[in-house]
Amino acid sequence: MTIEKLKRFTLLIALVLGVVTVPVAPVGAINVFKDDVCNDTTKNTSVCKGSNETISPIIQAIVNTLLFAIGTVSVIMIIVGGFRYTISNGDSAKVKQAKDTILYSVIGLIVALSAFAVVEFVATNFKA
Repeated sequence: MTIEKLKRFTLLIALVLGVVTVPVAPVGAINVFKDDVCNDTTKNTSVCKGSNETISPIIQAIVNTLLFAIGTVSVIMIIVGGFRYTISNGDSAKVKQAKDTILYSVIGLIVALSAFAVVEFVATNFKA
């Protein structure tokens, strides 16, 4: 097996495992454009409970979803960078590319966590 085939096979395995291991959350829907959507006493949803709140729960949900996606991609890229570093065979250009991949993945993860911290701080301290 050549190095190129080994790279492709490893990437394929990493992608398959990344897709298979992603947790799936159940999704519910409610018609928010219906006039009496929150008048029914059986409706116990966050839309009805928070109808007089600010938009911060929506922003928090979006940021949480994006943070999960960025974290997943970052971890996958750190693994890819590690594989690239391992199979570089001492070639300085390939080693530099692998180190850059790992460095940029970690920087991206730090930026994503910082964004999460800022959104959480603003959402908890500046409610209307």
